[in-house]
Order: sequence, then C-alpha cells, then structure tokens
Amino acid sequence: MLVRIAISGAHSQGKSTLVWDWVKRNPHYIREEEPFRALHNEGYDIQFRQECNRLHNGIQLYYNASRVNAYGSRNECVIFDRAPVDYIAYSQYTADYGTTDINNEFVEAMVPRVRDTLQNLDLIVFIPISDRWPVEMEDDGIRPIDLPYRSEVDAIFKQIYRDKRFNVMPTQNAPQLIELWGSREERLERLEDAIRRQHGSFTPEG
Repeated sequence: MLVRIAISGAHSQGKSTLVWDWVKRNPHYIREEEPFRALHNEGYDIQFRQECNRLHNGIQLYYNASRVNAYGSRNECVIFDRAPVDYIAYSQYTADYGTTDINNEFVEAMVPRVRDTLQNLDLIVFIPISDRWPVEMEDDGIRPIDLPYRSEVDAIFKQIYRDKRFNVMPTQNAPQLIELWGSREERLERLEDAIRRQHGSFTPEG
C-alpha cells in the first residue's frame, strides 16, 4: 500500500516527534528531513520571523517540493517533516509585516508550484494549536521561543486549510487532509485510523 504523508503546521507543535514516532512504529517508511534542518546542515543561514527573505523561503519550498515530487513515480512509503503549504504560511506571515522582499505577490507566485506538488501526496496531516491539547514550546537551539509568532503562523495555516485561502488543493489527485492533536500515542492511532479509512486497511510492517 503506497502512502505518502506530509506533516504540516506551525513550529514547535510536535511535528518532528510525530514523524520519528511513526517511523519507529512503521520502519518500512522513509523519513524525509525537515527542509530547514537539511539545508542548515548544508551551511545555509536561513532566518525566521520578519527577517526571512525570498531566498530563505524559496529554497525551502524548492527543496521540499523536489523531494515530494521525487516519490511521484516511486513505489515507496514516505513521511515528510513539513509540506509545501508550510512555506506559503510562513511567507505570508513575513509579507504581512513588510520587512523584507517577501510580499503578497511572492506568496501568490508560490501557489501553483505548491498545488502541483500536492498531487504527489496521499495525506496531509495538519497539527494545529488547540486548547484541547496545548503544546509547550521547547528551546531546540535553532528556532525562536516566541509564542505570538507561532500563534500568528498557526492562524494563517488555519485560513489555508479550513477557510481555503489560496485554494492550494489541486482539483485532481488531491491528498486527504486531516487534523491531529493529543498525546503522542493518540496521534499515532488517529493517523493509522485515517489511513485505514482512506485505503481500507492498515497493517504495520517491520
């Protein structure tokens, strides 16, 4: 059963933890690294918040999209730490402040690439900020500890996924979209349930 999953949402919401937990439970899945971390390890100095620019977000989208598209014709199960949609949300945050060369036109220009790339995913897992299961921010030594920043980005994600801002979903071969919150075990169980509903069965391998 081919399932290509992307985990999406604002930072410090447990996305990477979910990816690692999923691969540990399902070792036949390939884990694709978060673009920021992959590029950071290659020496790219990518900034956040109002300091990021077109190069910073554009190269992360290009990396993420190229990795997703690489699995378009491959018969492998894969889980991505971030989805192409994420770079629209973060770019719109910066555009709203008008502090760098990222503006609304740049954000709109990202949409066709993102929409085309989503055809090569089977499932997008959006992890929103939720009062039902608040997640504390942790200092990972890379991303800023800034609750308002996370909340503002989360609000843009909700506009995209819930209110269909930018209309990012393709009209054909669109991935299923689900939202997850809860404990680590609850997230895994709900993700497995979503795959069962979509594909009729799910049996962990390995």
